Amino acid sequence: MTLARIGIGTASIGMALMLASAAPAQQSAAPNAGLYLGADLSYVNEMEDCGAIFRKGGKPVDPFALLKAEGGNTVRVRIWNDPRWTRYSNYPDVLKTIRRAKAAGLQVLLDFHYSDDWADGEKQRAPAAWEKLGTEEQAKALYDYTREILGKLAAERLMPELVQVGNETNPELMGGVKERPIDWTRNALLLNAGIKAVRDAGKASGTRPRVMLHIAQPENVVPWFDDATVAGVMDYDIIGISYYRKWSTRTIAQLGEVIAMARKRYDADVVVVETAYPFTNAGADKAANLLGPDTLIPGYPATPQGQKEYLVDLTRAVVHAGGIGVVYWEPAWVSTRCKTRWGVGSNWENAAWFDLETHEALPAFEFLRQRYRE
Repeated sequence: MTLARIGIGTASIGMALMLASAAPAQQSAAPNAGLYLGADLSYVNEMEDCGAIFRKGGKPVDPFALLKAEGGNTVRVRIWNDPRWTRYSNYPDVLKTIRRAKAAGLQVLLDFHYSDDWADGEKQRAPAAWEKLGTEEQAKALYDYTREILGKLAAERLMPELVQVGNETNPELMGGVKERPIDWTRNALLLNAGIKAVRDAGKASGTRPRVMLHIAQPENVVPWFDDATVAGVMDYDIIGISYYRKWSTRTIAQLGEVIAMARKRYDADVVVVETAYPFTNAGADKAANLLGPDTLIPGYPATPQGQKEYLVDLTRAVVHAGGIGVVYWEPAWVSTRCKTRWGVGSNWENAAWFDLETHEALPAFEFLRQRYRE
């Protein structure tokens, strides 16, 4: 795209996605067509290896098949470059996840962290192999790596429908911690290298994966994308937003205002690509819950029904504002016998979509089949 994104524009058209709970055949279109509704299931392989058994109605169930059956259509999966500290979220694990998602009839959003570890709104650390490279060399490495991963997936007929170029890139991409000011000349070079890699990989494979840029918390969206526009980062399709009320100054209604503004200002679709809410304040292990009582919003208690109502109302607000989807993080990170760097079990089990005792599916899944468009 060569035109500046700041100014009046129309949202780019979302791909038509038919939900399992589609409207009757005599209607011209499903009410939720064009929405991305789903979850990040990057933890499923690890949880199952750790002994987790997910259940629906007391019977074991595959989380990917369950997501589809309940009305979801999108699975998000993260990828790290060379995570020597874990055997998950590397290419072989991601390949397994995408195979499972596609087999269940789900679309895939591949989330490149461009790091060997978690990249987020607090930090963006370069992969060890790229750390000492100059900016232009890093841009080439980023381009080559992105093309390589997407090329391998295309050869397996597993090309993702959507690709994130970076995860919560509030700080400078591969630039360290957020306190460091962004060098937008460098940042734009790196982001545009990743975007070009997605475009070139799509062209080579005869596909058209949509490009997403992702920022944590709605209050950061307009300042970041204004700077990105001035720096020449414009060839993207979707703005992804993380929304956690615990870490945001914005209410759900104010999130909607940001979404409506961003759609017009940058001529892009908008998806809440991360959110979560607890169904209990209890825990199943000694690992501290990241989403504790300080997470709660008045009117949405920490109960299974409160969790579901949060998701329904959030999604209604997103769609009313012109957004095109909500993707949950991370519904399958349940408590198991396995140990993480933070302790034995899970720091997120009280915000999963499965109960603490038997990993029985919770009402949260029902948000996927609500009617959000008429």
